[in-house]
Amino acid sequence: MKHNLVGIISSALGVWLTGASAQTIDLASSKVVDLSHPYDAKTIYWPTEPTGFQLKQEHKGLTKGGFFYYSNAFCSPEHGGTHIDAPMHFAEGHWTNSDIPIDRLIRPAVVIDVSQKAAQNADYALTNADIAAWEEANGRIPDGAIVLLRTGWSTRWPDRKAYLGDDTPGVATNLHFPSYGPEAATFLVSERHVSLIGLDTASVDIGPSQDFMVHRIIGAANVPGLENLANLDQLPATGAIVMAMPMKIAQGSGAPARVIAFAPR
Repeated sequence: MKHNLVGIISSALGVWLTGASAQTIDLASSKVVDLSHPYDAKTIYWPTEPTGFQLKQEHKGLTKGGFFYYSNAFCSPEHGGTHIDAPMHFAEGHWTNSDIPIDRLIRPAVVIDVSQKAAQNADYALTNADIAAWEEANGRIPDGAIVLLRTGWSTRWPDRKAYLGDDTPGVATNLHFPSYGPEAATFLVSERHVSLIGLDTASVDIGPSQDFMVHRIIGAANVPGLENLANLDQLPATGAIVMAMPMKIAQGSGAPARVIAFAPR
């Protein structure tokens, strides 16, 4: 029965994704990789956020009826932990969180690894030359793909100072971490028509950025961004399919997200 169920799910996903992007998911031969950090008291938020993740226990124990019941309430800013930036975050009149078409969030993914360069330069920004070198080795980035940038920064989580480059409360002018460069972002949205970009640092702009050009470029193109991803080292350069499932917050500028990938074993 279990084998048959896997086959049915694989077939259904395969047919749907074949039509959307010419790539299939074979669950029987794939590993599922969790690309998300958990939410807890250590979750890293942008330094100017006045609050972080809060979990309040409402009930834990036996009820009057004699059975066990456990329930909490939580509160969180939109932009912290593993989350999505909706285009509206930096582009007025563009998609909010609940407007993003679901098919934009389930696509074949490519992983560009700049971890060695980032280890030498904490403010390293992805360039068009990096993309060209990746395509020389792996082939053209498919139109509509999800592009993930691996910097190696997730190994620093949840050490706020190591991850952000500075841990001064309320100050976001002395941050240091790698990310996308504006020219590379422009190329990805205008020449490769990507559906989504993401990475394992706190922002799709490098830490020192004060004009947030990458946010503005992808927002204007209705391309969401995923930030604070984990385990990108477990994905191949090509061959994975990513599912990014944010909370569907109506009119949200972003939302916490559970992001997973199906990758060949």
